[in-house]
Amino acid sequence: MNSREPSTFIKVWDLPTRIFHWTLALAVTALVISAEIGGDAMVWHFRLGYGVLSLLIFRLVWGFVGGKWSRFNSFNYTLKTVIRYARGERSPAQEVGHNPLGAWSVFAMLFFLLLQVSTGLFSDDEISNAGLLVKFASSALVNYATTYHKAIGKLIIFGLVALHIAAIAHHYFVKKDNLIKPMVMGFKPAWFETLDSQDNLRSRLLAAVIFVLASSFVVLMTRLAS
Repeated sequence: MNSREPSTFIKVWDLPTRIFHWTLALAVTALVISAEIGGDAMVWHFRLGYGVLSLLIFRLVWGFVGGKWSRFNSFNYTLKTVIRYARGERSPAQEVGHNPLGAWSVFAMLFFLLLQVSTGLFSDDEISNAGLLVKFASSALVNYATTYHKAIGKLIIFGLVALHIAAIAHHYFVKKDNLIKPMVMGFKPAWFETLDSQDNLRSRLLAAVIFVLASSFVVLMTRLAS
């Protein structure tokens, strides 16, 4: 990190993105705990799964219409750029939002969380818990989805979370760069002038509408499949 004093502070993470981030973190944690407890807690496991699906749908849409640094096109780095970044070939602009390595971890997290939730809808423990869409799938698909959801996918999510925490720790202790504070407050120091993420009443209302629509879609899906 540049040792000079920052020339400005910019609004990197808009409020909807910050709420999404921390809500998703809490929901995923609760999902893991409820799965480990089992029994009656599985009722909440399913509810939390629907909640995570709503959040993921919201984030996919927000990635196109949200604040500047929350949009996918602001951190859509090529593999070549990621490799160069890992080798130390970096520019200050790459440190404003998600850097190339962080960007790929975000895409990986979104993809595998969506896959985990989707396979959960087709999973069946053959005891008392079955996903919402099991009755619409073949036994082969249900078996594959159950195996992935209970074993493979869970380990991938654990690995991605561990890498995420390790990256935050590396930035904090080695690079002296606190990544948590901007995700709480929204602002981040910068050593050059750049644009803030749009984060006003209009954009926040838009985010609320998108989330309500995403949640409504999930609720409708559960009603139609019941």
